[in-house]
Amino acid sequence: MLDYLDLGVEAETVVSGLPFGTQKRVELARALAADPKLLLLDEPACGLNHEEVAALGALIRRIRDDRHMTVLLVEHHMGLVMSTSDQVVALNFGRKLSEGSPQHVQRDPEVIKSYLGSKDT
Repeated sequence: MLDYLDLGVEAETVVSGLPFGTQKRVELARALAADPKLLLLDEPACGLNHEEVAALGALIRRIRDDRHMTVLLVEHHMGLVMSTSDQVVALNFGRKLSEGSPQHVQRDPEVIKSYLGSKDT
């Protein structure tokens, strides 16, 4: 798992001494070590810079495709959600606004109104 997530060179380093983005990959390695059927990622992009978010997106897609795994991603970073997801569910205070492909959800008037506001709100 260390090699799969490009962590081999960090194997002997205390996790708290690693950069934050690398610590996130260690967390993924821990989760994947149990060989789950479902991988739940709760706000994995939190605290990452743009380059790290892009790398995380590529890694999530690789994990999903290589391991034939379902990934449930709870995330506010819409770029990451839209670039990694086959299906999206948009919620607003626990109420489902829309469900479908990323393109469908992005165009849904309720999602646009709730996330971007409208001239009337």
